[in-house]
Amino acid sequence: MTQNNDEQVPADEEQPVVFELRPSLEAILMIADEPLPAVTLASAIGHPTDAVIEALVDLADEYTEQGRGFELREVAGGWRFYTRDEHADAVAAFVLDGQQARLSQAALETLAVVAYRQPISRSRISAIRGVNVDGVVRTLLTRGLIEDRGSDATSGATLYGTTSYFLERMGLGSLEELPPLAPLLPELDDLDGELERVAGEVAEAEESAEPETMEPETTQESTDE
Repeated sequence: MTQNNDEQVPADEEQPVVFELRPSLEAILMIADEPLPAVTLASAIGHPTDAVIEALVDLADEYTEQGRGFELREVAGGWRFYTRDEHADAVAAFVLDGQQARLSQAALETLAVVAYRQPISRSRISAIRGVNVDGVVRTLLTRGLIEDRGSDATSGATLYGTTSYFLERMGLGSLEELPPLAPLLPELDDLDGELERVAGEVAEAEESAEPETMEPETTQESTDE
């Protein structure tokens, strides 16, 4: 008696679709509005992640060698097409009709404080910068450069941090790639201590300046942010 040992593949078991590697990557990245991780691309086109990474690197090198007006870069944990820096003026002229849409100096300073000291509250940002930052923080939130990171356990104040879009715009893979602060600037911890010391001296000065004679008590508005 003969026994059939041939294994049958279930008819309903679908085989994964494998697309052509390099052209498929280019087509997907052409419509991407945010950096795409290699593992996501590999899953979409049916190729191993290592093969996808190798193809992405080869494509990036090829575009550079050919002097294309765009480049393929790995930013914020993903891959995406970008226009090259040397053609920024042409792009700005087309998209903005010659107008440069830039953040104000106040916004840049506030963004720097958040980037280096996150998560940080609005009041702490105000203390470091010495001005009210409510409007600037709203601008940075609207542009997607910073985001809500929860609340401070002690004060309940909202904490802010930078977003993946911030890393993308800065061309960074992670916050560890932020450039170090200038050597002549005080360390941030020292700056906090200095701020607290100054605040204490101001409070003592106000107490010692109180008149000794009995006069009607005046109301003083607080300037704390």
